[in-house]
Amino acid sequence: MTLLCLDVSNSHTTIGAFDDDELIAHWQVSSDERRTSDEWYMLLMGLVDQEGISHISAVALCCTVPAILVELRSMQERYWTDLPVAIVGPGVKTGVPIHTDNPREVGADRIVNALAAAELYGGPAIVVDLNGTATIFDVVDESNRYIGGAIAPGVELSLEALARRGAQLRSVELALPRDVIGKNTVEALQSGIVYGFAGLVDGLVTRIIESLDADPDHVTVIATGSYPEAVVDHCATITTRDPWLTLTGLRLIHEKNHE
Repeated sequence: MTLLCLDVSNSHTTIGAFDDDELIAHWQVSSDERRTSDEWYMLLMGLVDQEGISHISAVALCCTVPAILVELRSMQERYWTDLPVAIVGPGVKTGVPIHTDNPREVGADRIVNALAAAELYGGPAIVVDLNGTATIFDVVDESNRYIGGAIAPGVELSLEALARRGAQLRSVELALPRDVIGKNTVEALQSGIVYGFAGLVDGLVTRIIESLDADPDHVTVIATGSYPEAVVDHCATITTRDPWLTLTGLRLIHEKNHE
């Protein structure tokens, strides 16, 4: 059985193919709101064919972009009517108790990450999802319940905002500068992004652990998403790197709903 999983976020879409519980292929494409249902299908089938995967048996997806979700549902209705398809949302079993003020407003990807963290690592755990638009923190307590989190700007979004709004600033490569004290504008920007975001992650993780009243040595802190290595390398609180955590969570969603 080949399961196709799609994690659609604001800037990028991460796609994975599983053979049972093994991730056998993965891709990343832009999350283009102009892409039609037919274009999505052709794109996905082209990627799958390129890897020599002859048949898709099931699909699981989560999407945080309403306009794209409309097209993905249309694609399902046209091309995948005979396949088991799990779209994370109301009515889909997740197995994760959600203890927030309004569970319906929690992003689908956050629930999927919480499920994967609970199943793979056990609580208490903190998922740090570093993607281009946002840096998202999700918290699973010792009873494997999703209890909330925090959202901060993403690395790419911050760089773009600086380049756009700063008259003497420009886009730079996200790389480690020679020293935390930048000797030129490029190095100053790199220092602010790399060490600044590492400090943001460590500061929020530390405060979350204090709020949990947990032993820091017994809390798993998982970095996931399309995170920049330069930033994560300098996060003292990260204990585990799992770039495919969301895809694994989607596989678990499929198993809970169709097996």
